[in-house]
Amino acid sequence: MEFRPLRAFVEVVRQGGFSQAAKTVFATQSTVSKAVKQLEEELGTPLLDRIGHRSVLTAAGEAVYRRGVKLLADRDDLLAELDEIRGLKRGSLRLGLPPVGSSTLFAPLFAVYRQRYPGIEVRLVEYGSSRLEESLRAGEIDFAGALLPTTEEFDWQLVRREPLVALLPSDHPLATRRSVTLAEVRDTPFILFESGFTLHRVILDACRRAGFEPDVVARSSQLEFIVELVGAGLGIAFLPRMIATQRRNPAVRHVLLKEPDTEWAMAMVWRRGAYLPAAAQAWLDLVREVHGPGPHSPSD
Repeated sequence: MEFRPLRAFVEVVRQGGFSQAAKTVFATQSTVSKAVKQLEEELGTPLLDRIGHRSVLTAAGEAVYRRGVKLLADRDDLLAELDEIRGLKRGSLRLGLPPVGSSTLFAPLFAVYRQRYPGIEVRLVEYGSSRLEESLRAGEIDFAGALLPTTEEFDWQLVRREPLVALLPSDHPLATRRSVTLAEVRDTPFILFESGFTLHRVILDACRRAGFEPDVVARSSQLEFIVELVGAGLGIAFLPRMIATQRRNPAVRHVLLKEPDTEWAMAMVWRRGAYLPAAAQAWLDLVREVHGPGPHSPSD
């Protein structure tokens, strides 16, 4: 059902005639008459019983008028709401962020975004990268913070690149070195993130390229706990330099990991070809504004 004929019909009833309704909808009387006739033909029943110069509602007309008033009001409300959403006065932004590095990289962005768009609700979830990618594929979130490289099904905008450092107990024989390779620490137990974290896969893949399987003595999703385990002498761990620097422990030393293809590259990722609502596009624009246009997916 088209709204224009319905609005013409409602105004005819409200105004008590076709000529008065024509003035209300800024149309000619014949145009209003044709619109009402079109609505009657579409519904297959008369809506008005025309008696001389008067028009009386039929039973069907009463039902259409009653519901038509509500339909038109709902339509007007919908259009007003869409205008607010497009104007970023209302809406929601659905973000998925990994626990590692999010506070440093994204908390300042949240503050700016909130200041600019106070009417936008930010819905935040925190998972490891694998779980975030699943949520992104399912359309549960608009963006995910993820480590590169990612699959071709996603577009991405680079946020930060950082080298990895090895966290060594202070009494480890290599703790005073400026850099180490994985081969040099292969005999030391490893403390890794849980398997759902991309950094877990990055370290394991690098070890396999170096020709060995590490002795993994612990896995955790808690960053502070991993640092404490290293300080207690349980083994060694690996973190982006930026994150490690913020979590100093007197019993832990940071040594640069000199290993190819282990750089930590955090990006904002979204489904390739997906529609981005106004609130989501505003977030992406802010990321690019703060972190520069930088490298991005070729399809972007």
